[in-house]
Amino acid sequence: SHVMAAIVGGSGLMPTYAAAQAGKTVLLANKEALVMSGALFMSALASGEGEVIPVDSEHNAIFQCLGNERTVGLEVAKILLTGSGGPFRSRPVSEFDTITPEEACRHPNWSMGRKISVDSATMMNKGLELIEACFLFGVSTEFVDIVIHPQSIVHSMVAFNDGSILAQMGQPDMRTPIASALAWPSRMDSGVKPLDFENSLALDFQPPDLDRFPLLTTCRRVASAGQSEKVVLNAANEVAVEAFLAHRISFTAMTSVIEASLDETIAMELESIEAVIACDERARAKASEWVNRWC
Repeated sequence: SHVMAAIVGGSGLMPTYAAAQAGKTVLLANKEALVMSGALFMSALASGEGEVIPVDSEHNAIFQCLGNERTVGLEVAKILLTGSGGPFRSRPVSEFDTITPEEACRHPNWSMGRKISVDSATMMNKGLELIEACFLFGVSTEFVDIVIHPQSIVHSMVAFNDGSILAQMGQPDMRTPIASALAWPSRMDSGVKPLDFENSLALDFQPPDLDRFPLLTTCRRVASAGQSEKVVLNAANEVAVEAFLAHRISFTAMTSVIEASLDETIAMELESIEAVIACDERARAKASEWVNRWC
C-alpha cells in the first residue's frame, strides 16, 4: 500500500507517477519527479485515491506543522523553508570559479549523495524544494519564504495569521523524516537521539544572499512559469551537475548552462506524462550542447 519514491533525479519520474496512478501512499523523497510532473502527479494521486507523504526533511517538517491539514488554508500566513546555506555560504563569491567537486560534496551538516550535495552547494536544491512545496501544499510562490539556518536544527516552519509560528526541530538526520513518513499518523523509534537542551543550543536565521546563490531567483521565477520551464530547469541542472562532477565545467558554469537552457525554452503546459518525458529529453540534449560550449 506504501511506495517509497527515493530514486534520484528524473529517473524516478515514471515509477513515482505509476505509484500515484495505482492509488498508493507515496512516500516522496524524489523532489525532481514532482517538479517535472507537477499538477499531473497531483491529479494522478487524486484520481487513484492515493496520497503523498513527503520524506524530504523540510517538507516533512511542514507536513507535521500543518497537522491534519494537507494543504494550506486561510489561517496560514507563510511557509518558511529553511536551508543551511551549504558549504559556501561564507566563501567569497570571487572564489566560486575555483570550487572543486570534492569541496562541493562536503556538506557541513548532512551526509548525502554527490548530486544532492552539489545541489545544496548551489542552493538549487532549495529552489527545487520551493517548487515542490507549491505543489504539495497548494500554494503560490508568495506564500513560501526561504530562510538560511546554518545549524540545520529547525527543518522548516509554518507561520499562522495569529502570529504563531510552528517549527519542527531535530538532529540533521534523515532517519527522523523517514520514520515520520513510514509511521504517519503515528510515531516510531527512528534511532535518532533527541536534541540536548542541557548544553547551549544556538539557532541562527538570516535571509538568503541572492547574489551568492542566483539559482534561488531562477527557481522562484520558474515556479510561477509553465510546466515546460520546470522540466527544463530540472533537466539542465542534472546535466550541468553531472558535467561539474566530471570536472568538465566550473561551479559557476552550472548556473550559465541552466539559464541558457531556460532562455531557449518555449513556454507551454504539458498535458500528459509522455509530453513531460519528451520535453525532458529535448532539454537534456540542449543542455548538453551548452555544456560542450562551456568546456
